Amino acid sequence: MNRPSHGALHHVEIWVPDLDRALASLGWLFQALGYAVSQSWDTGRSWSLGPTYVVLEQSPGLTADEYDRRRPGLNHLAFHVKDSAGVEELAADASRNGWTLMFPELHPHAGGTQHYAAYLENVDGFEVELVAISAAQHPRGAAN
Repeated sequence: MNRPSHGALHHVEIWVPDLDRALASLGWLFQALGYAVSQSWDTGRSWSLGPTYVVLEQSPGLTADEYDRRRPGLNHLAFHVKDSAGVEELAADASRNGWTLMFPELHPHAGGTQHYAAYLENVDGFEVELVAISAAQHPRGAAN
């Protein structure tokens, strides 16, 4: 494991309404980005990449069946991708794995002309942003 930097993200845990749907879209994406499955149990799974890990869990304690990124809480996750070709490859593969391209009329510059990214949404309304490392400056107030 790589030694993390002070303040680096340790982990993210996402409670999902349907684990199988989440595994089909988010699980696929984590593995496509280089995360490896590190744990698996009846109601969840985790993936790790270096010192960071991500958890998907279907909890019986959920108070709502629908996720809405516009409610208070997590809006989206953004991941670095090696380059613009990598963003395009993942975006194309994503459509076959439960994701829809958001802001298609602005793609790949929905976050501004200096920001090369694909914004994706899955069937549960969860958003991810795939950002080309070569153009990773993120202007405040970009499309969300």
